[in-house]
Amino acid sequence: MDVLQQLISGLMLGSLYALLAVAFTLVIGVLNFLNFSIPGIFMMGGMISWGLMSQTNMVWWLAMAIALAACVVASLLVERFTYRFMKMRFGDATEHATPLVSSLGFLILFQGLVLIKWGPEMQYFPSPWQDPNLRIGELVIGLPQLASLILALVLVGGLSLLLARTGLGRAIRAIAESPDTAAMLGIRVNRIVPAVFIISGLLAGLAGVLFSLNYLQASPRMGDEIATLAISAMVLGGLGSVWGAVIGGLFLGLVQVMVIQFFGAEFLRAILWGLLLVIIVVRPQGVFGGSKISKGKF
Repeated sequence: MDVLQQLISGLMLGSLYALLAVAFTLVIGVLNFLNFSIPGIFMMGGMISWGLMSQTNMVWWLAMAIALAACVVASLLVERFTYRFMKMRFGDATEHATPLVSSLGFLILFQGLVLIKWGPEMQYFPSPWQDPNLRIGELVIGLPQLASLILALVLVGGLSLLLARTGLGRAIRAIAESPDTAAMLGIRVNRIVPAVFIISGLLAGLAGVLFSLNYLQASPRMGDEIATLAISAMVLGGLGSVWGAVIGGLFLGLVQVMVIQFFGAEFLRAILWGLLLVIIVVRPQGVFGGSKISKGKF
């Protein structure tokens, strides 16, 4: 029964990694640069919703909606002053390291603003419910965690359908293949790319809100380690593969809780990163990656 409980907990933790990994995957698959501002947007989702709920007594659903809106605005700011700025100045933003470095600058900026506003301490996130657990015999399933898992699968399924069957999705995939060719074919790249940042910002912010809701905590540094694991999940699944990012996130969540259960938390880093190293050495393109080590095309 303990093993089954840990399996459930691992899948639910992995769903948060999966949401963040998909946010990374979408940007790197389309624009070919690693958006380092995503951990900051993840953090903003948790901290802004905490601030509104604890300091203004705002109802939880409105606080979270405002936090998600703020995350989308932050993501659009990153798009405006990283990708679009480089596109206007150099003609192809993806050929320069500046978008990666400037997105790292936005991460530092977002963390700095939160530190100025609320300080460096970890904050207790108020639970909207008295008993958020579902009990089935001896199994305990956290309803926020269950909602995280269901939301992750539903949102990624919807994103897959959008990429495969809509005009916006076809335009995104065309830009992923070649932005210049897509522009020559009449695709308005400057209107499509912001949609990519809106989706990635929404996913990252939602992951931050759900993390705080699940574990009842929020802090300015909450995105650092989780983002590292989300990037690992993206690489494990295959760069550019949306479902690969999901599988990688769920796998890392399962490994994390099982290692803690059977070996102890002190062995977590060594076993987890050692296992990832072995997998990447054996299959460097990732589980769902193509035959070449490069970005995928969804």
